[in-house]
Order: sequence, then structure tokens, then C-alpha cells
Amino acid sequence: MLTEKQIIEIKEHLEKSQNPVFFFDNDEDGLCSFILLQKYLGRGKGVPIKSFPELSFEYFKKAQELNADYIFILDKPLVSIDFLNETHKYNLPVVWIDHHPTESKIPKFVNYYNPLLNKEKTNEPVTALCYQISQKKEDLWISITGCISERFIPDNYLEFKEQYPELITESEDPWELYHNSEIGKVARMLSFGLKDRITNVVQMLKYLMKTKSPYDVLNENSKNKQLHKRFNEIEKKYKKLISEAKEKSAQYKNLLIFEYSGETAISSDLSNRLMYLFPEKIILILRTKDNEIKISGRGPKVREIYLKAIKDLKHARGGGHEMAIGGQFQKQDLEKFKENIIEMVEK
Repeated sequence: MLTEKQIIEIKEHLEKSQNPVFFFDNDEDGLCSFILLQKYLGRGKGVPIKSFPELSFEYFKKAQELNADYIFILDKPLVSIDFLNETHKYNLPVVWIDHHPTESKIPKFVNYYNPLLNKEKTNEPVTALCYQISQKKEDLWISITGCISERFIPDNYLEFKEQYPELITESEDPWELYHNSEIGKVARMLSFGLKDRITNVVQMLKYLMKTKSPYDVLNENSKNKQLHKRFNEIEKKYKKLISEAKEKSAQYKNLLIFEYSGETAISSDLSNRLMYLFPEKIILILRTKDNEIKISGRGPKVREIYLKAIKDLKHARGGGHEMAIGGQFQKQDLEKFKENIIEMVEK
């Protein structure tokens, strides 16, 4: 967790900001982290980061468009040095809160917070760190939503359990909660909602800033109608692709590779579900877009395996956690990548 000193420092940065812009990773953890801090502060605009693998330089223009006087980066392991240098050039303070292992050298002018750098290293998602900062009891459900999406049960889960017993399962396994409970459905709805058009994502963010309980997401109304529509649309595609992927589960003993294409990127959602269904396997979801293969991986030591598999591939990159990664490489290297992976995992 964050130390008391770090919490005080981050709160001071928040209070100093008059028009902060929050750049957050384009998943449930990033989104919930932003909502917690925005509701705590009562101001600020949120921008989901769709560039991969880093927060790219182009996003600085967005900060200028929104007249940012402070920049907060949430749940992003890599940030372009050009982006950071530009913030320094314009005297824009940067507060970066993350939980991923990083090998990047963080510039001294960046206020960087990561529990992995503390004496007592821990593995909380950024949502849990942001709830440490906000501590608004009415927003506990947002914290739980973000945490279970990262396979993490926080210490205050019992508090949520007492408040919303009808939204949980008997099991306290975070993956069971994510895939089989109503609070898990909230998380999946937010994940699918982030995959909508920009105008609809902005509308969703504004709506979430005003929510009071998980039922404001679960129960359809005139203000969240588009969120429900998008969820139902993607849920159909998601179930179809999961069914197709399950048919390939017997192809390898220790590995499940599934390829698909399309404009809607749901690779991380697919890999999460397949990891739940086949916890003993390395799961690799490969999505073809133009001349690139974008990948989402899950499973034991998948980060180590992936980084070794792309070592001799030009323009390949990626990273993440020990059991969850994202990456990309050139389409021309697909067969070589498969050979490398199969050699390591199967033999």
C-alpha cells in the first residue's frame, strides 16, 4: 500500500490542482481509479489511454486542449519520455500512480508513486491505492469493482459484503466474483463501455461521476441506456469468441492460442475469461489489426515467457505483471512467435 507520507503528498497535489487531467489505463482498474479521485476532489477531466504500450506523446495535445494545470497518470506502466519532457517544458506538474513492475528510469521532476518501490512491497491495484487516498465510504463499491477486475480482494471487502450481500458469491475468490457475481457484472459493463465511441465514453464518465451505488450501473435508465446497449452488443461477440476459443483448448497441453480480428478490441476480456476456465494453461489471445498482432496473455509466468518469445522479433514490445501481459508484434512474425512460444511452453 501507499505510505502515510505518500498519501499526504498525493492529497496535497490534488488540492493544488484547479483543472487536473487524469490519464488512465483503458481498463476497469484505470477507470475506477479515476472515478475515485475525481469524486474525492470534485473536479478534473478523465482521458482513457488507448495508445499501447505507453502513454504516447500525442496525448500532451489533449492536456493542452483541456487546459490542464496538473496531470495525473493512473495505472500505466510506460509513459513516453517525450510526453514527460513536454510537461516539464510547460511547467505542468505530473503525478504518476502505478502498480506495475517497471524498468523505466523515472525523471526526477515526476512525482512517481508505486508500492513496489516501498520497503514493504505489495500487489494492490491502483484502484485500492486511490481508495486509500479518497476514503469515501459511499465509493467503496467502485474500489471493489476495480480490485476484483485485477484479481485482488482488499481488506475492506467484508464492509462491502455486509452492505451489498446480494451482489456477491459465497466464494471470496476475486475471479469467482468477477465472472459469476453482480458486482463482477458491473466491472464487465465498465470494461465494455470503454470500448465505445469517444462521445459515448465521455458520456459514461460523466454519468459515473454522479453514481451513488452499483445499482446506478446495473439498473438500466435513460442516462445509462447507451452503456447497457454497448454491453449487450459486445457480450454477444464475447460469448461467441469464448465458445470458439474453448474448441481449441485441447490443441496443446499447456497452451491455448486463439486468434481473431475485428474493430472491437476485447482481447483482455477474452484472456481473463479463458484463464478462469483453464487456470493451468498459458492463455494467448492474438488480434490482427492491419499489419500488427496485438496480444493479451494470462497464466503462470506469462510475462517471462512472452518477453523471451519476442526477444528475436523486430519491433515487438510489451510487458505487464507476472501473470498478465499485453503486447504487440508485426504480423509477418506470427509464425516465428508461435514457434518460440510452443518450444518454451510445450517442450
